[in-house]
Amino acid sequence: MLRNRPLPTLVVAAVGLALLVPGTSANAGPVPGTGAALKVAAAPGQTSTIPDWRMQTSATATQSGTVISGPGYSDAGWLTVPARSTVMAGLVANNRYGDVNYSDNLKKANANDFKVPWWYRKVFQADPQPGVNTFLKLNGGVISRGEVWLNGTKVAGTDTVIGAYPTHEFNVTGLLRKGDNAVAIKASPSDPAKDLVIHFIDWSQLPPDRNQGLFRDVDLAQSGAVSLRGLHVLSDLPLPNLNTATVTVKVDARNNTGSAVTTTVSGSTAGQNYSQNVSLAANETKTLTFTLNVTNPQIWWPYQMGAQPLYEATAAATVSGAASDQQKTTFGIREVTSKMISGNIQYQINGKPILIRGGGWASDLFLRTNVQKIADEMLLTKSMGLNTIRLEGKPENDEIYDMADRMGILLMTGWECCSKWQGTGGFTDEDKRVAGASAEGEAKRIRNHPSVFTFLIGSDEAPVTAVEKIYLDALKRADWQTPIVTAAARRSSPQLGDSGMKMDGPYWWEPPVYWYNNQKGGSAGFASEIGPGLAIPEMDELRKFLSQAEINKLTDYNAQQYHLSPSGNFSKIGFWGTALDNRYGKPSNVDDFVKKAQLQQYETNRAQFEAFGRDFSDTGANQAQGVIYWMQNDPWPKLFWHLYNYNLATAGSYFGAKTANKALHAQYSYDDKSLAVVNMGLEAKQGLQLQVTVFNSDGTQKANETRSVPAKANGSVRVGTLPQPSGLSTAYFVRLLLKDSSGKEIDRNVYWLSTKADTLNYNGGDWYYTPQAQYTDLKSLSSLKAGQVSVSSTTTPGADGRQATSVTIKNTGTSVAFFLRASLRKGQGGPEVLPADWSDNYITLFPGETQTIRAEYRTSDLGGAQPVVEVSGHNVSKR
Repeated sequence: MLRNRPLPTLVVAAVGLALLVPGTSANAGPVPGTGAALKVAAAPGQTSTIPDWRMQTSATATQSGTVISGPGYSDAGWLTVPARSTVMAGLVANNRYGDVNYSDNLKKANANDFKVPWWYRKVFQADPQPGVNTFLKLNGGVISRGEVWLNGTKVAGTDTVIGAYPTHEFNVTGLLRKGDNAVAIKASPSDPAKDLVIHFIDWSQLPPDRNQGLFRDVDLAQSGAVSLRGLHVLSDLPLPNLNTATVTVKVDARNNTGSAVTTTVSGSTAGQNYSQNVSLAANETKTLTFTLNVTNPQIWWPYQMGAQPLYEATAAATVSGAASDQQKTTFGIREVTSKMISGNIQYQINGKPILIRGGGWASDLFLRTNVQKIADEMLLTKSMGLNTIRLEGKPENDEIYDMADRMGILLMTGWECCSKWQGTGGFTDEDKRVAGASAEGEAKRIRNHPSVFTFLIGSDEAPVTAVEKIYLDALKRADWQTPIVTAAARRSSPQLGDSGMKMDGPYWWEPPVYWYNNQKGGSAGFASEIGPGLAIPEMDELRKFLSQAEINKLTDYNAQQYHLSPSGNFSKIGFWGTALDNRYGKPSNVDDFVKKAQLQQYETNRAQFEAFGRDFSDTGANQAQGVIYWMQNDPWPKLFWHLYNYNLATAGSYFGAKTANKALHAQYSYDDKSLAVVNMGLEAKQGLQLQVTVFNSDGTQKANETRSVPAKANGSVRVGTLPQPSGLSTAYFVRLLLKDSSGKEIDRNVYWLSTKADTLNYNGGDWYYTPQAQYTDLKSLSSLKAGQVSVSSTTTPGADGRQATSVTIKNTGTSVAFFLRASLRKGQGGPEVLPADWSDNYITLFPGETQTIRAEYRTSDLGGAQPVVEVSGHNVSKR
């Protein structure tokens, strides 16, 4: 059963980071004063982005657009807000509600404030020149609808500017004045049940304004008699041959005048030049096409499979020898295909099958663009070993696509569930027009990005026949090249057929063994969104957004938790806590709860990704093709559905996934006790040895053997089963060490297991979970003998304003040092340094063992303090 999500009622970076964060006007913080001065460029081919806005509710600014868009109108008392700013984002930037991340402060926002339109206004200077045209461009829609005014004249109304994604361009040349000008946009209230906008469904508490307003840039672009638009590049590889490529460059040339004109359009890419003279009738647009053959092209790959070379394509238009307009874009040469294997979709990149291992992306709750934070998240994504991010109904601004291109992370995009987008059978003619414009606008915006590998035109449901055609026609107009899928759930539609994806849950707790069964969300086929629900951060993080009373309430599994979901299904800890009590023992206090939560989160997250990795080399319907963890990140601080939290802190959830997603990895299977070696690279590895050791809970060794194991390219190999010695304690440990031919350790993986298994009741449960029939017994882990460790650290400078701290931990005692966590502090006893990219964490050491782990971070994030390492463990005191 799928996500049955009713609309809730209205309730109130890494080395080389500088290379990943291009210059941008994006700003998620407050803007001082009345904003930055803006003088619109007068030369053809130039674009000026509005840097910020003045914002006010129409309940206060009651004048008409004719008045408010007048350059002389006084906007004293209006708020200055960032360039990309929903109403709520603008209010938060101006500190209207205090810290909306903390406790229930978000409730301070009055829902009635967002039942009326809000105005955005910007005064700018212009110096119009003869023969130069100025275009006002909306690079995304106005949520939910917009009126656009310039210098007292309405440019467009709410019958034109509708929805989150359609783009618009208006020739405003005749309205411009020399000196002061003013543009004003009136944003209507937002209701995701009525308009094709953006909705956070059950992902967190909802933004009180439902994202009303602007969330993308507004530009003023100049061109001469001829404008160039839509420069894009199509590439074709004669697979399996990668030694040649056909590259097709396309660009639209538009005559902005009422008379015929001849223009020369020229450009270059991949070391080749192209040029064409074209005659355009009055107001005519023609698409120009240049086809190039490229020998020995540089091929773009996902990062685990190869490099990420990018090309630049340019186009310039001249009329009578004078510059008229110009465009440029980057692209990668790669080919994405898909096929059905026993009813399940498999993607191939450049002819090679790829196991999709990703997470569901959550935009900021108020749709703010924090470029540095997005870059940090992308680096954590790659460090965690994920190769994909799924954007469900929240196609981010351009920066994330640029970063993904350069980092080799795949992006899958498409529409969201559980809002107006899902009810295609009830679309009006206007809805259909907006839906088509949304698909075409988004496709044109992102089509050049090699990281984008698919488009899902439905999420939980496939669109009805008429709307499917609208989407496919729109994508065809956009020259969309990669596979189009009808839904993220197992649905079908007349033209696209079966999706080849499944959406069978779970969305809440499941034990590790669940993931290995081919039923429901287990490791067969393509699971578009599945995960075990709760993701409790460490105590440091909880204190940032919960009061002490709210922290204490976490041990009440039946209590409503505000930082869970507004949905009744996910508003309580519920049976996740029941499993914790039965498996690890009822926590003695909230600190014990948080400590045990990391264990439970680590083991099931690791198992989810490991199961799909193991079964990538199965055959037929049992072959794993992809898994999207639900979810990757937080739109707002919360206690569930994330791999790292809102502040980019990494806890048990993150490191369980990171361990599982190593490019070359040895792993255990909870279902049949088999062992496997998984290799995500395109080259087989030879001469590997796998050391398998079994320990009782007191650290005594019960079995130890070494096997020669293969690692085939881009797949998995079963390498026998786990030894089953007699006399095992109820809870015991398994250590897997994968070594190369020289004996160097290249992978380490430690499990804590039990002689009593978790079992499932597949006949019970609901769409979001399968209940347990029996719980494993890991309670004795809470009474392990105290561990003893020594800790040393060294810090070294790195590039791009970063540095690294290496932490060496040795088990100096006679017992297991279990689940050791290192954290980096800003001085002794200071707050944690975030974000920090740890090579590993939550490690387990057996007597006499030593392990070194490493954290990279920005030097500036220390705030001038010295880095201090703290280490604690499940049975090791903090030091």
